[in-house]
Amino acid sequence: MVHMARNMRVPPNSASLAEAKKRTLEFFRMCCRSIPEIMEIYNLYDVVSPSQPRSAVAAEVRKNSNVADPKVIDMLLFKGMEELKNCVDHSKQRHHLVGKYVVGNQGLVQDLGHKDQGSSNFLRNFYSSNYF
Repeated sequence: MVHMARNMRVPPNSASLAEAKKRTLEFFRMCCRSIPEIMEIYNLYDVVSPSQPRSAVAAEVRKNSNVADPKVIDMLLFKGMEELKNCVDHSKQRHHLVGKYVVGNQGLVQDLGHKDQGSSNFLRNFYSSNYF
């Protein structure tokens, strides 16, 4: 399956919106088929199951689902193919994939609660500033 992603070519421009949507669906399927091999390459099985990267790819596709211009869709597909090719060809490092597809937009921050105000005026002023 991954050999398809390694030999992918940039398709010509889509003639219609229906053709662009068809290419989007084909690209999504190609991504989903490549996920097990990518997880093997980057040794991601200890961090995440295959369903989470698949959900991240689906979220990226859904994020741009309101785009109606075939040229813009082709450009987004080109960028997606480039990202997939970089992952399959091992042009990225493991922490790139973990940061983008495993951790995602939430970041590593778990506790957003109230900070300890400390006992000195300096710390109280520091905590109330824009730094936190």
